[in-house]
Amino acid sequence: MPGVPSLAAEMGVNRKTVDAALKQLDGEGVLVPQGAGKRRAIGILPVGLTPPALRLGILLYESVDKRIDYIVEIQHMLVEAGHAPFFAGRSLMDLGLDVKRVAQFTKECKADAWIVVAGSVDVLNWFTKQSFPTFALFGGASDLRVAGARPNKAPAYRKVVRTLVGLGHRRIVLLARSQRRKPCPGDSEQVFLDALEEEGIEVGEYHLPDWQDSKESFIECLDSLFRVTPPTALIVQEAHLFAAAQQFLAQRGLKVPLDVSLVCSDPDPTFAWCEPSIAHIRWRPRPLVRRIVRWADKVSRGKEDVVKSYAKAEFVNGGTVGKVRE
Repeated sequence: MPGVPSLAAEMGVNRKTVDAALKQLDGEGVLVPQGAGKRRAIGILPVGLTPPALRLGILLYESVDKRIDYIVEIQHMLVEAGHAPFFAGRSLMDLGLDVKRVAQFTKECKADAWIVVAGSVDVLNWFTKQSFPTFALFGGASDLRVAGARPNKAPAYRKVVRTLVGLGHRRIVLLARSQRRKPCPGDSEQVFLDALEEEGIEVGEYHLPDWQDSKESFIECLDSLFRVTPPTALIVQEAHLFAAAQQFLAQRGLKVPLDVSLVCSDPDPTFAWCEPSIAHIRWRPRPLVRRIVRWADKVSRGKEDVVKSYAKAEFVNGGTVGKVRE
């Protein structure tokens, strides 16, 4: 939607009149604000649908996440349910995962409720103390009083470790985002470390290395790992990081799985086109999507909902996992 100045000039009316009209359309759900300094998006409601019950802000971990299939589905299903979801103009990464910056930004967006994707413990803890409802999709919400949903990857992680150890791997590394490691390992990450110890492997920082959430830091971390004591197996969280790790290994002449076994901790549609097949942890996003819609419906009726839901996850072995090279 064009901004207030251009609309006022085009229609020959003053800006206050245009601003009042746009705010009325905001309330009816015909327009969807995108945040401070951003133009409104035009939202078309299906025929016969009542005005939206909730304005739902979706705070992504990274802006590119809005292209993920299940994120798109969440937005569409919320609209079909009569709500007005909108993507926040900035992501958690844009805000540096800084609680003060997140607080200031969300207050400017004027949402009735928030869906926070992969929020850190500190960020989610702030959301739980606010007057508006919050839903934590993934992230560090296990011990917080907030509604949430995520896959239960614990059994799958144990199977990954057992499979790799059975093939002779001892130097197994998990590359996880900072919010999954700080201030302490998340549930899945702790299960990974515990599984290593159960297999008689002495656990240290090597197995869950520290790196900042940037491309440069990710590559620097891989460089450091393969400089002295190269891992024989990498478990990489998120499909795009998995692709970056594959490229890193290829550029250095390391073959998968001959030199290094690779496992992705998430599914991705592109894996169906890969040969050899990609070893990964598979889970169905649809139950999580439906859970968010149910939460929004309850909240719109004034009911409290802080239930956490878990989707089943399983390890799918593939051609990127093999025996340790002699």
